[in-house]
Amino acid sequence: MTLTEPRETRGSRRAWLRDHSELGVCVLLSALGALVLTDALTMDADLTQRGPVGPRTVPVVVGIGLLVVAVLLAVDVLRGGRGEAEGGEDIDLSEPADWRTVLLLAGVFLATAVLIEPLGFPIAGALLFWGAAYALGSRHLQRDPLIAAGLSLLTYAVFNNLLGVPLPGGPLMGAL
Repeated sequence: MTLTEPRETRGSRRAWLRDHSELGVCVLLSALGALVLTDALTMDADLTQRGPVGPRTVPVVVGIGLLVVAVLLAVDVLRGGRGEAEGGEDIDLSEPADWRTVLLLAGVFLATAVLIEPLGFPIAGALLFWGAAYALGSRHLQRDPLIAAGLSLLTYAVFNNLLGVPLPGGPLMGAL
């Protein structure tokens, strides 16, 4: 598109792009699928493969799935399909976003990322679960920390003991 084109042509291209904005999602899904496939296929899997299904299987399936979804969405959009505007179940779309909640949740996630190594997952996870509950509106100051601690210990035990995914234990490493 050049500046010498008639204004109507430039306006109609913009209108076409605005009407087919879902194609941007197709481009994003295609790029993500290509990235996942490239990473999966260049992975050195000889040392970690223990059976017929190796560590490449899930990333390859996910990458192919992303590419298939991108193509199907592009075909639908080019045939005239349009996504419906979010109606929301119990959300008033005319109200502004609750930035306090968003910032509190972001702070809780960042604090967890910083504290997980020195404090370990059981303590940092309990702070994460309690902080998320508080940010989302729960104000039970006696019950919420107990539930968060129990949920964090359960998560740690499932991942560390049952699934074999080592999580940092921190100061509680000897006790757990």
